Amino acid sequence: MAAKLKPSDSDSSSLSDQSVSSRSSNRSLRVAEKERRKTAAEDPFVRALKYFSDVEAGTPVLGNDEVERNLLLVEKVGYSKGLSPEAISVMLEFVMSLRMGTTLCARVLRCLIPATMVPQEAVVRAVAWLGVGKIPMSTQVLFIKWVLTMFDMIDAKDQLRAIYGFIFSFVTEENLCPFICHLLYLLTRKESVRVFRVRKLLELQSKLGRQPFLLHLLSLYKVFCPELVTLSIPSRMKSGFRNHNSPWKSALIGVQKRNGSQAASSIGLGFTIKDKTTSRKRKHCHLELPALSSVVSKQPQTEPSSSRKVVPLVQLQSFAQLLENMHRIELPAQMGSLLGSSLALQYLDCVQDESALLRLNFWLGYALHEEFLFCSDGGASQNSEEALQFLNKLLSTQHFLQEGFSSSEAFLYKFLNVWDGSLLRPQILGLLSNIPVIPSSQIERLLFEPLMQLFFTSSLFFKCGLMECLNNMLLKWLTWHSVYALEDDLDISLNSHTSINMTLSGFKDSVMELVHFVGRVASVGLQLEGCHSLLLSFILDFYETVCDMFLKYGLPLVVTPPPGVFYPALFATDPVSVDRLAYIMYRYKVNLKSAKSQEKLKEQAFHISRQTFREFNLYLVFMVNCLWNSKMFQPGTAIQLEEELLLKSNVPQYWTSFDLIHHPAFMSYAVDFHQKDSKPWGWYLEYLFTQGYDGLKQFVQSNINPQLKAGEGQGDSQATQQSCDFRASLLQLSHYAPRKFAATIFFSSQLRLRCEADVMSGDVSGRRMRGCWRVVALL
Repeated sequence: MAAKLKPSDSDSSSLSDQSVSSRSSNRSLRVAEKERRKTAAEDPFVRALKYFSDVEAGTPVLGNDEVERNLLLVEKVGYSKGLSPEAISVMLEFVMSLRMGTTLCARVLRCLIPATMVPQEAVVRAVAWLGVGKIPMSTQVLFIKWVLTMFDMIDAKDQLRAIYGFIFSFVTEENLCPFICHLLYLLTRKESVRVFRVRKLLELQSKLGRQPFLLHLLSLYKVFCPELVTLSIPSRMKSGFRNHNSPWKSALIGVQKRNGSQAASSIGLGFTIKDKTTSRKRKHCHLELPALSSVVSKQPQTEPSSSRKVVPLVQLQSFAQLLENMHRIELPAQMGSLLGSSLALQYLDCVQDESALLRLNFWLGYALHEEFLFCSDGGASQNSEEALQFLNKLLSTQHFLQEGFSSSEAFLYKFLNVWDGSLLRPQILGLLSNIPVIPSSQIERLLFEPLMQLFFTSSLFFKCGLMECLNNMLLKWLTWHSVYALEDDLDISLNSHTSINMTLSGFKDSVMELVHFVGRVASVGLQLEGCHSLLLSFILDFYETVCDMFLKYGLPLVVTPPPGVFYPALFATDPVSVDRLAYIMYRYKVNLKSAKSQEKLKEQAFHISRQTFREFNLYLVFMVNCLWNSKMFQPGTAIQLEEELLLKSNVPQYWTSFDLIHHPAFMSYAVDFHQKDSKPWGWYLEYLFTQGYDGLKQFVQSNINPQLKAGEGQGDSQATQQSCDFRASLLQLSHYAPRKFAATIFFSSQLRLRCEADVMSGDVSGRRMRGCWRVVALL
C-alpha cells in the first residue's frame, strides 16, 4: 500500500513545483510590464505627447516655457527619428483644433515627419476641422500641402474618398483651389464624377481662366465620363500641379535614411538634403522604383458604391489571376511601382486604363524633372548607377507597351536644351526614339534646333548614335501610321492612349521634315568626319528605311537622299557602302514605279512631285555611267571638271576611274579576279555577285540590260569594250513630257555641284584608286 502511495506523492510534488514556477513567471511578467510602464511614463517624449493631448483650449503660448520645452522635444524626435502614427494623430489634432491659437500651427505642421505611416483617421479628423472656419488660410494651405506630400504614406484611402464631396467644396476658395484640385486628382474615381462638380469646375475656369490645375482635373473627369465633359482638353499641357514638398523633403529623406525605411512617398524620388553652400540645383537621389503596394491595408473589400469586390494588384501572382480579376483590380498606392511589375504592365496593356496612365504620367513627369532636369553634373556622376537603372527600367516599360509616355516626351523637349550629349547617352537617345509624331510647325523648335547643336559639337560616336536614334524614331512613326491609319478619312491616331490625331497630310509633312533634317546634318557630318565609314553606315541605315516608305509602310511619300549623302556613298573606299547605296537605289526605283502605276489607276491618287523623279533619274544615270559605262566626268554628267585639271592629273583614261574595275572599293576584287581566275573579264561581274554584294546585283539586274556582241570572251583588258554593251533603263515618265525627258535629266539646273580633286604627285596611274574626290553640295 505504501508502494502504491509513493507515485502519487511524486506526482503531487511535481504539480506543486509547476504551480510555483508558473506563479513566479507571471510575477516576472507583471514586474516587467510595470517597469515598462514606469519607463514610458518617465520618457520625456511620452510626457510631451500627453501634454499636447491634454492641454486645455485657451492656454496661452506667450511666456509658456512648458509648451516650448515639449514642442522642442517633439521637433527633435520628428526631425531625427520620425513620429509614430500615434504621435502624428495627437499633434495633428492639436494643431487643427487651435487649442493654443494659431501661433504654433506652422511650426507643428513642419515637424510632422512620419517614421512609418500616417493614420487615415487622423487625416480625416483634420480635414473635418477645415469646416470650422477659424483656421487661417495660410495654415489650411500648409496642411493640404502636408497631406499631398504624405499622401502615399497614408495607410488607407477609403475614408478620404468617402468625404470626397466635403473636400470638393473647398475648390471655391481661390487660395486653396490649386491644392484641393491636386488632392481631388489623387482621390478621384469614376463614381466621384458628377454633373454638378463638372459644372462647378467649368464655372471656376470661366472665372480664373484656363488654369493648368483645373484642366488636369477636368481631363481626369473626361477620362471617366467623357459624356459629361465636353470641353476640349489640350493634348499637351503644362505641369498642372506644383511640387508642395519643400518644407518636409529634407527632413523626411533624412529620417528614411536613418531608419532604413522603404516607405513609399510621392516625393520619394525627389528627396535630397540641400547643402546651403552648393548650388540650388538638385542631385540624383533614391531612384529606386517603389515597391508594389495597395492603397488599402486590408484584404479584398467591397466598394461602398457597389457590391463589387476590389482586388489589390499586389495580391495577384499570375497572369491567370489577372485575367480573372481584370475589372476588379485596385491600383497600387504609388503608380511608379507599376514600372517594376510585369503583371501591372500587362494590366496597362490589356485594359488601357486612362486614369492609371494619367496618374503614372504625373508621377513619372515629376520624377524625371526633379531627378534629371534640375540636377547638377556632380549629382549625375555620383548617382549614375541609380539613374542608369531607372532609365533602363523606363525604356523596357516603353518597349513592352510599344509606345512612350507623354510625360517623358515633355521632359525630353526641355532636357535637350541643357544636355551635354554624354550624360546617359544611350538611355536618353532610346527615350528620344520613342516620342510620337510632332507637328511640322513645332518639330523645328522642339527637336531639330537642340539636336543640331549637339550633333555639330559632339564626337563621331554621338553622331552615329543620333543617326540610329532618328532611324528608330522614323521606324516607329511609320509603324504607327501603318497600324492606326484609317482608310476612309485618312486620319491617324498617333498614340492609342492619347487623343492626338493628325491628318495624313500633316503626318507626311512631319516625316518629310525629319528626313530633310537628317539629310542636312548627315551631309555636313560626313564632311566634318572625313566621310567616316562608320557614320556613313548609320546614315545608309536611315535611307534604307526612307526608300521603302511607300511599299513597306503604305505612306505615299518618296524623298531622295541629298547629294551630300549620295556622292560620298558612291565614292566610298569600302565596297559595303557602295553595295548598300546600290540596294537603296534599287528600292527607290521599285517604289517609284509602283507609285507611278497606282497614280494612273486610282482617281484619288497621291502625287509624287516631278522634282523627285528628276533627282532620282539624275542619280541613276550618273551611277550607271560611273560604275558601268565608264563615262565619268563626261560632258552632260552631274559632276564636271575642267579638261585642263583632268589632264594635269596624268591619269590615263580618267573617265574609267570609278567603274567596277577601277573603283577604289572594288580594285582589290579586280586584282584577285585577274590573278586567280583565267576566265575573261566578262565574268568579273558574276564574280562580284558571288562575294555577297546582293544590293549591287539587284541594282545591275534592274537598271542595266545586256546586249551580246560578236567576239565575246576575246580577253580585252577593258570590261567596257569587250563582251557587252549596256544601257541604263530609265523610268519612262510619259506623263511628264517624254520628248524632253533626257534633256531634263542631264541639264537640270536644280542640282549644282562642285568637285575638288586632290591630285597626287608621282605615278598617279598606279595609285589612282587612292585618289580623294570630295563632292560638296552647294546648299
